[in-house]
Amino acid sequence: MPLTASLPVLTRTSLNDRVYETLRGALLEGRLRPHQRLKIRDLAATMGVSETPVREAVMQLVRERALTLQTSRSLTVPRLSVGQYLELREIRLELEGLAAARAADHVTPRDVAALSKLHEKLLKAEEAGHAAEAVRCNWLFHSRLYEAAAMPELFHVIQGLWLRNGPLLTYLYPHAAPSYPGRHRHLDVLDALRARDGAAVRAAIQADMIEGGTALLRLLEDLDAGRRSEAPFAGGAEPAPLPAVA
Repeated sequence: MPLTASLPVLTRTSLNDRVYETLRGALLEGRLRPHQRLKIRDLAATMGVSETPVREAVMQLVRERALTLQTSRSLTVPRLSVGQYLELREIRLELEGLAAARAADHVTPRDVAALSKLHEKLLKAEEAGHAAEAVRCNWLFHSRLYEAAAMPELFHVIQGLWLRNGPLLTYLYPHAAPSYPGRHRHLDVLDALRARDGAAVRAAIQADMIEGGTALLRLLEDLDAGRRSEAPFAGGAEPAPLPAVA
């Protein structure tokens, strides 16, 4: 059998999927910010593909309300209003709380070790002023936790919510850094997982969302009311670096 027979055929569909997953990952990890303008041509050049798979991928993200179509070739990453943020947070509290609680039943020592390492990387990134890495590590911590719930349909729904919430997290540093009245709630999550206490994991992750997002909510309220300018957050049109997929 020829060697090439064992290689996968890169179809148009698989390329579309790879472009979509690349852009989706950038939104989930906070590598694209609200108000950021994206051009299909530029995205295609960055990822080393033609405009066709990029166009199809971004249209899917438009349908998911993760991107807003401005013209046939230009898009914008939308910013959630206070009302949208609170409504989505109310949904997230229930769904992510459920996933966190279920994770306590399935989590392995390896999962807990990985989550602990991600939390340490998050703290180091915050201390070093590496905002993008801090936001990325926060998503990876949450996603690893929710994946451990072994409920793939629920995890898919949660990812859809984070597609819209992820870009907003670029506002955290230095404008609205998470803070807690006690210790970091991720530590409570880890302790509850080790104890396999689902109710405690749920409570800790819900407290993390509410307490850690207090400053962000206040910032959104100021922006919506016009007490602060959007300018410091809307500047720049270039997308964050994206990997080539071709």
